Amino acid sequence: MGRESRADDDPRYVPMGDFDPSRYSPVLRGLVDPCPLMELGPGTPRGEFRARLVAFDSARDLGRPVTGSDAAAACHAGLWLLHDFWDESHAVAQNLDTPEGAYWHAILHRREPDAFNAKYWLRRVGEHRIHYELSCYAADFGVQGVGWDHWYGETFVDRCEEYRGRGDALEAGLRQVQLAEWQLLFHYCWQKATWPPG
Repeated sequence: MGRESRADDDPRYVPMGDFDPSRYSPVLRGLVDPCPLMELGPGTPRGEFRARLVAFDSARDLGRPVTGSDAAAACHAGLWLLHDFWDESHAVAQNLDTPEGAYWHAILHRREPDAFNAKYWLRRVGEHRIHYELSCYAADFGVQGVGWDHWYGETFVDRCEEYRGRGDALEAGLRQVQLAEWQLLFHYCWQKATWPPG
């Protein structure tokens, strides 16, 4: 992962490059390192993380002063989703009237799986700052037709519908792209929540 973003006029967003949990607080590192390779479906909640996720306080645990409360809440939605707590993630995401809230909402419904609802929320997101970088990763992982110069999120939903549960190389590639999507979106939310850095 080492792509540059294009035409990004938001000074809060710095292209992620390789996902590096060492830049986060110890509490946050303990939740994201290592990042599990999530199922394309809902998965099974990782019960050993529940207490830490319940106790997570974005005002304290993001590691830098929070300047964007919605983006901080979006981080929490992403953390719940990373560990397959669908209901808890959904409860946070559905209360965020932001592109990032809609994006987590779309991913949740894609994994539910509810393709129609996922596509609805993707349309609410529109173009997002992470899309160019994500499209490059899709090409790197050999997932054709969903990216390279542009991210085709609705096509990605269709591919997940088609290959979920097959256990083949394309499903493995889709899961890698999904993980890259999670990492990019989470890191974007973290940057947005804590801008400017202290």
